Amino acid sequence: MTREIVTSATVPSSPFFSQGVKAGPFVFVSGIVGIDLTSGDLAGDSIQDQTRQALANCEAVLQAAGAGLGNVVEVGVLLSRPADFAGLNEEYARWFPVDPPARYVAKLGVELPGILVSVRMTAYIG
Repeated sequence: MTREIVTSATVPSSPFFSQGVKAGPFVFVSGIVGIDLTSGDLAGDSIQDQTRQALANCEAVLQAAGAGLGNVVEVGVLLSRPADFAGLNEEYARWFPVDPPARYVAKLGVELPGILVSVRMTAYIG
């Protein structure tokens, strides 16, 4: 099976991980935070703002791989503050209003200044 690294110029990157990897009929999107690449800053101070940007960043990586949100079969969410769960769900429901993918939510284990959420996805494009 071949492995293809997927990148989007509109999403923040790191030398420590690939934004996405396409392997066989799957696209794996790394944990992406709510940084707006145009400003280089967090998209806002609220969980809704950061969730919206993190999901938009994930969607851009999916699109670079030839996929979209409709192909997503699983989402993993890491929250800095478990109390933000309701706010996360408020924004998340706008992106997956019907037949949402499988999902897990856990507490983010590292403390990153200002980061409220990290979102990762797996999409099936076979």
